[in-house]
Amino acid sequence: MLPFIVRRLLLAVPLILAIIAFNFFLLQLAPGDLADVLASEQGGAAADAGYVAELRRSFGLDLPVLTQLGVYLKNVAAFDFGFSHRYGVPVSTLITARLAGTLLLALTSLVMAIAIGAALGLAAARRPGGVFDVIVSMLATLAYSAPLFWVGLMLIVLFGVQLQWLPTGGFQEVTQVPLAGTALFIDRLRHLILPATTLALLFVAIYARMTRASMIEAMSQDYIRTARAKGLGEGQIALTHGLRNALLPLVTMVGLQAGSLLGGSVVVETVFAWPGMGRLAFEAVSNRDLNLLLSIMLLSSFVVVAVNLVVDVVYAWLDPRIGLRP
Repeated sequence: MLPFIVRRLLLAVPLILAIIAFNFFLLQLAPGDLADVLASEQGGAAADAGYVAELRRSFGLDLPVLTQLGVYLKNVAAFDFGFSHRYGVPVSTLITARLAGTLLLALTSLVMAIAIGAALGLAAARRPGGVFDVIVSMLATLAYSAPLFWVGLMLIVLFGVQLQWLPTGGFQEVTQVPLAGTALFIDRLRHLILPATTLALLFVAIYARMTRASMIEAMSQDYIRTARAKGLGEGQIALTHGLRNALLPLVTMVGLQAGSLLGGSVVVETVFAWPGMGRLAFEAVSNRDLNLLLSIMLLSSFVVVAVNLVVDVVYAWLDPRIGLRP
């Protein structure tokens, strides 16, 4: 396994470099830059071309594009992600402050989606065409077709405004006495429920439909008939023999949608004012903060590469026939 992991990590290096270059040139195509944004906020100074040119010189934006890319790659190799001139702090400081929030939201949503989606798909596959199967299919289609921002707003209206059961946004309650211990945990959990549920609903629908289809196919295989011939119960057959093979497509989908999960967090974090990487990326785009935005996109690339590596390892664990060859 170790040679396989080392080989994959080595192959990831040119991939990450290509992603950095692509993101850099893509952002260069966007109109305006940080100097334009800052100059426009100065009122009359915005019309002063000399002021804008001086800002570009101070930020290094007047250098040729290839030179800017070379400087950025050199800094990244030294784990220096630059300085956010908009916020006046290093980019690594901003990312460190927001990373925990996004990881908490994304991992909670992913666990919810896998657990609920796999359970619904497994239950629906036991009697294809039955009442429960039809209900799950209808709910999955509805959840998949509903926009994330609309789902989030409806949950806020229902549970935050009408019923007043849960907070409508933020990371924790602002109190005169700082919360700690159990009180802090409960408060964070209450703030997490709505955004995590909103982000998980889309993936619950996908995973439920995929698990259902995979289970129906797995339960028709020869080894299932052999297990029945041995006198094993249907529940034991489904969980021991069918589910393990049915999870392979689900694991593949989780790996492919790692980027979608991070992308969806941009919308959810904005709707719920959640202090995470997604909201920070939205602010970076609005402010034309190139260093910050490039670093967020780079971190997202690392996450996708790492998740796909984990998916390959889980694949080999679920199906020993799939070897991890270096």
